[in-house]
Amino acid sequence: MQTSRTLYCVTSLALLSIATPALAGKANDTLVYASDSEPENVSPYHNNLREGVILAHLAWDTLIYRNPQTNEYEPRLATEWEWADDKTLDLVLREGVTFHNGEAFNADDVAFTFNYAVSPKSRVVTRQNVDWIESVEKLDEYQVRIHLKEPFPAALEYLSGPMPIYPDEYFQEVGIEGFSREPVGTGPYRITNVRPGDGVSLTRFDDYFADSPIGQPEIANIEFKAIADADSRMAQLMSGQVDWIWRVPSDQAESLSTMPQLSVLGGETMRVGYIGLDAAAREDSPLNDLRVRQAINHAMNREGLANDLVRGGSQPLYAPCFPTQFGCETQDVVEYEYDPDKARELLAEAGYADGFDIDLHAYRERDYAEAMI
Repeated sequence: MQTSRTLYCVTSLALLSIATPALAGKANDTLVYASDSEPENVSPYHNNLREGVILAHLAWDTLIYRNPQTNEYEPRLATEWEWADDKTLDLVLREGVTFHNGEAFNADDVAFTFNYAVSPKSRVVTRQNVDWIESVEKLDEYQVRIHLKEPFPAALEYLSGPMPIYPDEYFQEVGIEGFSREPVGTGPYRITNVRPGDGVSLTRFDDYFADSPIGQPEIANIEFKAIADADSRMAQLMSGQVDWIWRVPSDQAESLSTMPQLSVLGGETMRVGYIGLDAAAREDSPLNDLRVRQAINHAMNREGLANDLVRGGSQPLYAPCFPTQFGCETQDVVEYEYDPDKARELLAEAGYADGFDIDLHAYRERDYAEAMI
């Protein structure tokens, strides 16, 4: 993101359509969830899709758990942790935990997972999730020491999020290719079938450890289906073949909400949409002129986009962070009002009274990008 004073932001929205209990698969105790995308590799370290994040939460555990209600860090696979110094974190691990294949969880698994993840051979997709670690040392059967490259205040947050633990013996036996086909974790569900292009099957792990802060799973089976076509997902939802879909356009969500057998839920997310404007003049462009960047900001109807396009709790933002994030509570930044006349005036002052052509590159939410154009 370019740090300039001309930044357009608006929160994004996740809309969900969920079938009523009458269609929720109670007969076979199965929840069927459909999405338009699927991870190329179900290994959490080797994909960065939201579908992959969901699978990771279901099939793997992290060392620490952050309670979403209190934001407090709680024990998960680690029962205790203490900073020896700014770059050394010691953790005591939980005893009696088993992986889905029966392998016992211990310090070897933690040391292997993180040392593998930070190595170049791992091909981890999102390297910033692990690159703050220098190495991990096994102290005894249930104690590890994490050595940091530099002091990293977000260490506990990362250990509670995108850093699950793998079984060292099994992973080293089958490698990443074998692991992607038959993954193993300690989580509340075990993955029983990976079908590239079609979906993933999960079954409740009956030996999931009793003291887990997330509790025990109530649904016996979960079926994830990859259905690229939006109309097909909608049709299967309405016919009862699918119980839950998401990323529903707001206009379709409104029509679905009138159907008695469906529940439509919409909620605000922490995703921030923005246009990055190059204020560093790295190439010859009208954007090099501050007045042009200001004009673009005044030409953006943030309220209209939030209320009429995104909807469901979306709100305009004027800083590249979400208000509930740490350090973002007070947004003391410039707020640009929607003022097309002011935008035209600024363009004329910059020598572009008749406007100019420029490319907008976007990689998701096509309807949002088209509205901004």
